[in-house]
Amino acid sequence: MRHILLALTVFSAPALALGQEITPFEDPSRLVTIGGSLTEIVFELGAEDYLVARDSTGTYPEAAAELPDVGYMRALAPEGVLSVEPTALLMLEGAGPLEALEVLQSASVPIVTVPESYDAAGVATKVEMVGAALGLNEDAEALNARIAADFAAVEELTAEIGERKSVLFILSMAGGRLNASGTGTAADGIIALAGADNAITEYEGYRQLTEEAIINANPDVILMMDRGGDHAVNDAELLNHPAVSLTTAGQTGAIIRMDGEYLLGFGPRAASAARELSQAIYAGED
Repeated sequence: MRHILLALTVFSAPALALGQEITPFEDPSRLVTIGGSLTEIVFELGAEDYLVARDSTGTYPEAAAELPDVGYMRALAPEGVLSVEPTALLMLEGAGPLEALEVLQSASVPIVTVPESYDAAGVATKVEMVGAALGLNEDAEALNARIAADFAAVEELTAEIGERKSVLFILSMAGGRLNASGTGTAADGIIALAGADNAITEYEGYRQLTEEAIINANPDVILMMDRGGDHAVNDAELLNHPAVSLTTAGQTGAIIRMDGEYLLGFGPRAASAARELSQAIYAGED
């Protein structure tokens, strides 16, 4: 069986080792994917018949949502994963907790952990690794060629942008406090691909913002996931926030909402999401 050397991470307790070789799964017939982008890639490669389950982020395409759900990728219960009797696991970096991963490895289920990065190269790596793990290298190359063309078209589109706008991505609002993205997140990555600037660059990850920080950031546009649930906030509530109302976005009502997995998943549709976001940010401009 041919070995393929990739810049990858393969899970082995207690840490993820870099630069190891990947061998295609001997038996991918009962495959579980942990990470929505990986689930989508499996479908794009035409290997969906292998899938027996996915995590809660794997809701696209529609057929994926019909598969058993083994839980959220960052809060896995090993019993749930093992209940579908997997013969192979494709897992996105960041899945956990570590204790659950150790149990899965002790169960002798072959696991390949795919690194996450929020750019075009990161998407290409995901496709390459999934293809290698499933023995579908030529299909992965063809998919990556199409995705590369999509990203090139987005780059051509954003090259025409004159004055870049600033975008504040808000994850949630609770008790009047906004939880917003700094650098190093999927939101930060998709904003950059869309030809805009993240309004918050003072920290990495997500934090609650003070009213002063919101006013100082003064975003041109506010970006949110289109979702319901306990963290949902409607436009009127957001625009009435005392700090948001003083920003350019608040005064112009510039709020964009997009499906979370589409916007932040960094799978095969990432270029499409970046294009759609860019067009929404710069709508009405020459």
